[in-house]
Amino acid sequence: MPLDLSFDDPTSDVLLDPTTGVRRSILPGGVRLLTQTDRSVRSATIGLWLPVGSRDETPAHAGSTHVLEHLLFKGTRRRNAMDIATAFDEVGGDSNAVTAKEHTLYYGRVRSADIPMAVDVLTDMITASLLEQDALATEREVILEELAMAEDDPTDVGFETFLADVLGPDTPIGRPVGGTAESVQALTIDDVRAHFAEHYRPENLVITAVGDLDHDEIAGLLQTGLRRGGWELAEGALPDPRHRTAHHEPAGGGLTVDPAEVAALAPHRLGRPTEQNHIFLGGHGLTALSEDRHALSVLMSILGGGMSSRLFQNIREQRGLAYSVYSFSAGYRDAGLFGMYAACRPGRTSQVVELLAEELTRMGEQGIDQLELARAKGQITGSFALGLEDTSSRMGRLGTIELVHGRYTGVDETLARIGAVDVDDVSALATQLAGSFSTRVEVGPES
Repeated sequence: MPLDLSFDDPTSDVLLDPTTGVRRSILPGGVRLLTQTDRSVRSATIGLWLPVGSRDETPAHAGSTHVLEHLLFKGTRRRNAMDIATAFDEVGGDSNAVTAKEHTLYYGRVRSADIPMAVDVLTDMITASLLEQDALATEREVILEELAMAEDDPTDVGFETFLADVLGPDTPIGRPVGGTAESVQALTIDDVRAHFAEHYRPENLVITAVGDLDHDEIAGLLQTGLRRGGWELAEGALPDPRHRTAHHEPAGGGLTVDPAEVAALAPHRLGRPTEQNHIFLGGHGLTALSEDRHALSVLMSILGGGMSSRLFQNIREQRGLAYSVYSFSAGYRDAGLFGMYAACRPGRTSQVVELLAEELTRMGEQGIDQLELARAKGQITGSFALGLEDTSSRMGRLGTIELVHGRYTGVDETLARIGAVDVDDVSALATQLAGSFSTRVEVGPES
């Protein structure tokens, strides 16, 4: 049986899954380490996670998490920016980082022989980065170009607008991960250093590693690297408590909604000189920990998850109204969203919007058939299984288990939960979501 492990669990070292070799330890300083040893490969992926993201920023410091992520590649007391870049390039590996709403991740993928180098560089970056004014001045310009690039993409613009409206534009979770050009311009090096000092601590750190590796060796390398960077790793220290997750359900409560009424929602119109109108339609969804999250995966697959999905077949294949059309969802600690996207010529917008709403409403009212259910489960489980062949995907899965779920879920258990979803689960959730439509965003040429 899987073990229930939380931050205050007294067990400091446990083999979570003897079959797949997943092991979890609490190291000195409260550092958490999860590994999966796989001798069938000759490489490893290592991720260093901090449970801090854009939602943890104050409005005045919006974008500081993303700026800090960039600056950690610009030099430490032992390495300059070129040293950090070449360390992975010269061994054929790669490294990068991701800032999200609820976490920041620094990772590297290398041959197993180069694991000591990867751990040394990554721990050096998160403990001993110089965070200099000159680096901020340069990297600020890079980030402003990154934001400008997103502004040139109507899909990015529409999604960020949609997400902000559903989650709340004035809430921490509704703000853009990268901040705005104005907030990034206003950040000072003292702001960034304060953000680093507050969040980059051993009791906040989670390391996940998968591949041709030894757990105890990784643990030793990590402690050496973190101490070399100046972190004090106290024996017996416990990790910081996990952020609590509030229960949240979509606002609709299972109401039946007329698709024509949904199509009449006043859209957020963002004029752009494009040939198509980019449409986002949806509302509140499920949290990352909702018991219905597996049913949601099945629903999204049937609704708009591939070429056999309802939206693709109805709007593109049968009617030729759009080239790109799909559904999506996102879950966070205490909020979630669902949506549908389509891009079409402006004159077709009203028809496409109504068809989007109609398809989800029909799933709730008329249900789905067993063939659709089987096809969706096959798509999800097949994609899941293929992902397990990639050490980077497995590394990410372990990070999510530790930071979000706090409980190890084996592959067989996950597959069993997906397999347990039935037609009634999907239709009930479709009805619930169809009653939650709240937001329509359009990005395209002015009419």
